[in-house]
Amino acid sequence: MSKVPRLLDKYRTEIIASMMQTFKLSNGLAVPKIEKIVVNMGVGEGAEDVKILEKAMEELSMITGQKPLLRRSKKAIANFKIRKGHPVGCKVTLRRAMMYEFMDRLINIAMPRIRDFRGVPADSFDKAGNYTLGFSEQNIFPEIEYDRVTRPQGMDITFVIKNAKSKEQAQELLRLFGMPFKTVETH
Repeated sequence: MSKVPRLLDKYRTEIIASMMQTFKLSNGLAVPKIEKIVVNMGVGEGAEDVKILEKAMEELSMITGQKPLLRRSKKAIANFKIRKGHPVGCKVTLRRAMMYEFMDRLINIAMPRIRDFRGVPADSFDKAGNYTLGFSEQNIFPEIEYDRVTRPQGMDITFVIKNAKSKEQAQELLRLFGMPFKTVETH
């Protein structure tokens, strides 16, 4: 039997009870939960140079532990010299144990490695309660060897949250998992 991820165990033992008490929920199944995490890398230069896209896919695979899907453009954009069907990025959808392991590494290992890190913005929630944050470099992840990086590559990470009735519920869920939100400073 495989080991239960640390954050999943924390969700089951601590977070559900805390969320039920905070938001006065009567049923544990009404508590919001993270359904999936989508990691997306846009590689616009991949349309011209396939090696850049292959390198980005290899790095995303090392970061997430899962093979990325190649994303192609849906329509032609003349200003960016992109034709319909050209490769423009890659993405990985993480679920279950892999999702919790990735989130644990992101919050506890990768984010503290960011220079001058003050926390993630608290206003990046959409109407459904999903949270998206972006990074400008892939070097914050320990799986990436700094010497082998040919060019900095940004990425977007989206936490898809199920059952969140409000942005406050979704934010509290992520805060209980350990997400370091920026605190609002008063002067």
